Amino acid sequence: MMGTHQPQDELFSYKVNLAQRVRLDHPLRRINEMIDFTFVRQEVAEAYGYNGNVSVDPAVILKMMFLLFFDDVASERELMQIIPERLDYMWFLGYGLDDEIPNHSVLSKARKRWGAEVFERVFVRVVGLCAEAGLVEGRKIHMDGSLVDADAAKGSIVKGSPELIAAVRRAYEAQERKLEEHERAYHPAYEAVNDRAVSTTDPEASLVRKDGESRPRYKHHRVVDDAKGVITAVKTTAGDIKENGQLFELVEQHEANTAVAVETVVADKQYGTAENFRACYERGIRSHIGDFQAPQLNKGRRAGIFGEGDFHYDAATDTYRCPAGQTLSRRKHKKKRHAYEYAAPSEVCLMCSLRGRCTRARGTSRTIKRHIGHEAIAAARAQSHSAQARRDRIRRKWLMEGSFADAANNHGFKRARWRRLWRQRIQDYLIATVQNVRILLRAGKDPRAAEALGRNGRIEIIAPSISVRFLVLTTVQDGFRVMASWN
Repeated sequence: MMGTHQPQDELFSYKVNLAQRVRLDHPLRRINEMIDFTFVRQEVAEAYGYNGNVSVDPAVILKMMFLLFFDDVASERELMQIIPERLDYMWFLGYGLDDEIPNHSVLSKARKRWGAEVFERVFVRVVGLCAEAGLVEGRKIHMDGSLVDADAAKGSIVKGSPELIAAVRRAYEAQERKLEEHERAYHPAYEAVNDRAVSTTDPEASLVRKDGESRPRYKHHRVVDDAKGVITAVKTTAGDIKENGQLFELVEQHEANTAVAVETVVADKQYGTAENFRACYERGIRSHIGDFQAPQLNKGRRAGIFGEGDFHYDAATDTYRCPAGQTLSRRKHKKKRHAYEYAAPSEVCLMCSLRGRCTRARGTSRTIKRHIGHEAIAAARAQSHSAQARRDRIRRKWLMEGSFADAANNHGFKRARWRRLWRQRIQDYLIATVQNVRILLRAGKDPRAAEALGRNGRIEIIAPSISVRFLVLTTVQDGFRVMASWN
């Protein structure tokens, strides 16, 4: 006989055990076993007083922020509405069925109270877990940057003189202090490139053009380890900051987070400046970086023109000899470029029979630029043109673009949730943390990695590691989306 279920509200539920309602292989159960979120209590203890109302447990707040990005929930308000509907969320947060869910404002207040540094330490601890699990190799790293749309409309842009823009920034900061009642003074974290435009909604997001559209943006700089794609270093700046200037700060952050010295840096040609090549060589780092100058050689207007290799340098006299046999002497010091400029006398160069193959400039001499540390730069550039370097740059596309695509598709990476640079830093730390945790979860299915993860129960060690050839498909496993990968 067919039965019919009669739904009925229960006034009392004495037999509900949330731990039994969450399956054993649920990702949140595995995350709870791997990561001890309670460490944050000690980290933020000084931010709370000893009298007054009792706050929500900082460990619970951190878990809520983790869930916000782990499942890419649209907003904090929505997260608080979802929590009572999800038994797995309730169990993960340590709530019972009758416990009151806090107001969404506790998350924004906690961010302001804690600052970005707490979330940075969370990120570093998870990097340590990846290293302990053998997922970080550490010696070869890949890096790149990606733009993030700020939470500001194009209509919020004000254009004017640098003096006007500076006044708008000061007025915004004064008004924000009144509204938010805090003393987080505005300190430019970057040297403004577009100092004639500012967003009145978010003045720390700079106006950047991409794909024909100019709007306020931030830039996220990231290091990915070669082994398994673990993110080992991140930095957030305004959108107009050039990527090449962040190389060694990211290298140092990677080494601090993983305790492994970098031996090889893999990056695209945006990082391939003379300064980076020289610094890599001097530090003993192999520079498998795209050469910024390479595409310019013998192409376009330079086609058929003598290259710098056709000019021979004489160290004894500190001069160059051109293909026509004339002497180019040092005439100018370019301090910003850390280089010297060499040229022949104008009257000699203008009358030269080979001038058509030497320069197409009118009325001026052909010049040669020689950077300080020229030999080191040349040696590093030679490394960047090796077969191994080309293979590494192909692999970098898979790793970096795959990491950014995963962040954008699954964790809301390409749009800022909040305004101001320090809040964007929090978002980027949380997204990178979530991505690394998912790599840990996938590694837990590998018996060798699972053994490493299970040796000490909850691992709280900070260390390095990772590598992978991966990417192409995404699939849903254990209730969350993962990138398909293989070694």
